Amino acid sequence: MRDAKEAILDYLHFLQVERQLSANTLSSYRRDLEGYVEYLHKEVQLSNLKQIERTHILLRLEALRTQGISARTIARHISSIRSFHQFLLREKLTETDPTIHLEMPQIEQKLPKILSIEEIDMLIGAPNRSKPQGVRDVAMLELLYGSGMRISELIGLNLEDVHLTMGFVRVFGKGGKERIVPLGKSAISAIDAYLQNARSKLQGNYPKTDAFFINQRGKRLTRQGCWKLLKEHATKANIQKEITPHTLRHSFATHLIENGADLRAVQEMLGHADISTTQIYTHISKSRLSEVYKQFHPRA
Repeated sequence: MRDAKEAILDYLHFLQVERQLSANTLSSYRRDLEGYVEYLHKEVQLSNLKQIERTHILLRLEALRTQGISARTIARHISSIRSFHQFLLREKLTETDPTIHLEMPQIEQKLPKILSIEEIDMLIGAPNRSKPQGVRDVAMLELLYGSGMRISELIGLNLEDVHLTMGFVRVFGKGGKERIVPLGKSAISAIDAYLQNARSKLQGNYPKTDAFFINQRGKRLTRQGCWKLLKEHATKANIQKEITPHTLRHSFATHLIENGADLRAVQEMLGHADISTTQIYTHISKSRLSEVYKQFHPRA
């Protein structure tokens, strides 16, 4: 379609500037929309955006289903297409929105895996604290579990973002949104030990950096580096569950809610824009209660 390529570029620029979406999210939108307009041009023979109707979108979605695309991915395509058409209408590039009344497919909601409090203790106890790397890793694990931050947020921390005397950490989440997350005594103690006894040894004579967590070459830790360390410590702790950096975030939220934390407060600490995203942890809590009941009640 003649006008589609430029419209997509304008829309992506809008998302980048106004919504401050990440490069990965923008890339997903680009792929979805380019595939969408290419299909409409080649398979439906449409020549411009104003010709698109609801039935054309349904044809595109059916084509995705026949390719074996999952309901979750199709829902993402629908979201991309819908927001694109709303942009076109708002910018007066089209006169109607063909995505009105477009229904999302039913998605089976998978509950995220979490660690028990005992497994958290085993994991945090795994690093060798006689070495600077081990002291650093304990601080990392305590901070991941104690704040619920994402791994990208952890490795993005600078020295100025952690305030031990005030007991909080400043986190920059998706879209550069800032939030303040309180720290518990265990996290403060582990972070203090890292700053006092380990970080300068890791820094050595390498060029100074503001990065909070650094590797043995004095550089900011990478996502891959954190992932590798977490897997090593989980293996050493003999944790059988499949574990990712997000497992600690899920555990943080679930344990808070199990102990009576307010859902809105958990939403704020996790940096969720929509509380519906946070509500998944109430489902985990109910699921675990059901398991405990079945395991221990004599007539379950």
